[in-house]
Amino acid sequence: MSDRPDLDDVLDYLVRTSRLTRSEAVRVIDEVLAAMNETPEEFIRRRHHALQSQGLSNEEIFPRLQAELGAWRFRLDELSVRQLRRIVYG
Repeated sequence: MSDRPDLDDVLDYLVRTSRLTRSEAVRVIDEVLAAMNETPEEFIRRRHHALQSQGLSNEEIFPRLQAELGAWRFRLDELSVRQLRRIVYG
């Protein structure tokens, strides 16, 4: 995060107002920025893998992904199950 001096105020605020150490606050900020920079395709692949790891089948996963994308920060037209499969499996 050292390349983001514009976030020093946020870092200082987190350290001052929480029980986070400076290094923990840096990690939190880095993780939030990484999540915010995630593309819809990366999100779909990551969530598919996570849901699969929980033992869910594709028949359960793809409708769930459709619902999650509708409530997520991405501005997308609704994707069909076929489009989701194409993103996950190529």
